[in-house]
Amino acid sequence: MTHKITSFIIAETEPRPDVPQQGEPTAVISGKSAPHYFAKTVPSQLIVGAEKVSIAGREIEIIAKTYGPDTILVEGTLEVPDIFAEDVWSVKDKLKETCYDFARRQNAKDEPAEEYTLYQVSGYHGDPGKIVTQKATRIVSLLKSEKLELDPKEIEYSLSFQFKYGKGDLVIVDWDGAFAFDQEGEFGETLELLELANYQLLRYRILDIQLDDKIKTVSKLSMADKRHWRLWRSSDISAEFRGLIKTRSQAIAQFEALERDIKLIGDWYSARLYDLLSKKFRLDGWRQAVREKMDSLRDIYTIASENLGMSRHQRLELIQIWAFFVLQIGWFLLIILEFFYFSSQ
Repeated sequence: MTHKITSFIIAETEPRPDVPQQGEPTAVISGKSAPHYFAKTVPSQLIVGAEKVSIAGREIEIIAKTYGPDTILVEGTLEVPDIFAEDVWSVKDKLKETCYDFARRQNAKDEPAEEYTLYQVSGYHGDPGKIVTQKATRIVSLLKSEKLELDPKEIEYSLSFQFKYGKGDLVIVDWDGAFAFDQEGEFGETLELLELANYQLLRYRILDIQLDDKIKTVSKLSMADKRHWRLWRSSDISAEFRGLIKTRSQAIAQFEALERDIKLIGDWYSARLYDLLSKKFRLDGWRQAVREKMDSLRDIYTIASENLGMSRHQRLELIQIWAFFVLQIGWFLLIILEFFYFSSQ
């Protein structure tokens, strides 16, 4: 049997719109059935860098990819003698840290970021379920990055998140990692789907953080306007919301397009595995949380607009009162001038 470990991290980077996005697109070759338009339905990865490093006495290649101008993905794959051995912990940690170091040199942020490990087993004969039964405790410990002895019910629960497509393959997914069994060693499509699910999770986390910041900012602006009655404070809030609505609308549109395209694949291998990953990563929960914050932000905007609209109305009334007062003074001065004029005649 052949055992390999692939660790990857996906992190946010500072967007560089002035630098053109160039790189070699990745090509995933899979023996599993997929519709002809699959390659066009998910965000493409561009290879932007690579370097050779030595881990556990083996030279491997660390590859950097991008999903766009503001997201970087760094991955590395290492073949190990025994994926169930005790030293796999340290090998995985070293591989992961190497990916982080390379990502930092690509201006990646430490947070928010997603990290994940795919454990791959190939070159076996028969049903991989037998291997899972024999190594169940070890598999779940690796998936959860947990050295504590786990309860049998927890092991059973973790192994329930699995997907079997062919007679000789099996994928088990968890929050920190996945185990993939394939007799032919074709893991490219599985790895890309794992990266895609982590990418979407990261984008939801980033959007959630940005919405929190915007809600706090707009709330402060609105309260400041109410307390101090500054004439131009409403324009600050309007500008803040215009930028917010534009940015968030674009982000939501991208997520909706991604979900729509994934659904178009139907019951193929890719769609079914991605659906399992979505459930494990609770992407529906993140999506709902983001939408609720969007609704909250809209409510805040509505209330702020009403308050600001009342303030503007009050300002107009105040201007009218002052204008009328000035006009009355003008008439009074005119009467006095006329009085002195006719008195002097």
